[in-house]
Amino acid sequence: MQRRTLGRTGRSVSVIGLGTWQLGADWGDVEEADALAVLDAAHDAGVTFFDTADVYGDGRSESLIGAWLRANPDAGVTVATKMGRRLPQEHENYSAEHFRAWIDRSRANLGVDMVDLVQLHCPPTSVYGDDRVFDALDALVDDGSIAAYGVSVERVDEALTAIARPNVASVQIILNAFRLKPLDDVLPAAREAGVGIIARVPLASGLLSGRYTSETVFAANDHRSYNRHGEAFDVGETFSGVDYETGVAAAAEFTRLAREAAPDATAARVALAWVAAQDGVSSVIPGARNPEQARANAAAGSLELPAGFGRAVRELYDRDIRAQVHARW
Repeated sequence: MQRRTLGRTGRSVSVIGLGTWQLGADWGDVEEADALAVLDAAHDAGVTFFDTADVYGDGRSESLIGAWLRANPDAGVTVATKMGRRLPQEHENYSAEHFRAWIDRSRANLGVDMVDLVQLHCPPTSVYGDDRVFDALDALVDDGSIAAYGVSVERVDEALTAIARPNVASVQIILNAFRLKPLDDVLPAAREAGVGIIARVPLASGLLSGRYTSETVFAANDHRSYNRHGEAFDVGETFSGVDYETGVAAAAEFTRLAREAAPDATAARVALAWVAAQDGVSSVIPGARNPEQARANAAAGSLELPAGFGRAVRELYDRDIRAQVHARW
């Protein structure tokens, strides 16, 4: 497993991390024992970075990680959580008072005095330009409630505004073979500023695994059923905002390219390795619903891809994905 420095946190983390949205039950039900087994498997495979949020299962994901940390006090894992979506997405709700309440709740859920990294959870665009918001975050660092802070964003312009902030440690953004736009401006700006990049939705909600077809049915409480058109939250979080039928067809072509590039690896492993190979990425955070998925994802941290594979990904994106995604963003 490769390790990278997570931006201005200065922490060394595994290049493949673990996203724990699944453990909050927004991808179908996951039993507590199964969730803890996922955390065990990921860590055993070299993962040292867990990403969660206070709204994943209304705190369930944080609490499960907290229980795991108590059982593994010397694990050396960096935990990042997110805050900001417990209230309506209005600028005024991003206040020092609410930050204090939210971070205290996350500290209790995680069972820690200091949160390693807290990220604003895709706030309204206007928040990124508000000095008072970042002054409040600085105050949480000063009083020892958090070690560092970053932002999770939906848009490239939001990422660039955040990167320009002197104390923003990291930016989390959607990046995968179906979402290449961050490569053009965000990653170069982050590298220059020393800001870490956390790549989320790296498998396009599973599309890039190549396992889904037009007939695949997802559970009713799985966001891949109820948020395909942005009914519950930003549509980019589900299949990277790509129309499902378009995505299934493009994923079949990606699988063919992956088999040519790495005959002994799965399409999912190749997809993760490609994201991890992008210059400036600190950690990639695929989710996992079972230990087998966690171990398979972690294996991408040691996979080297041939030089021409990136060009093939770009050609696939330009031909089948670009027009649709850029029309939405």
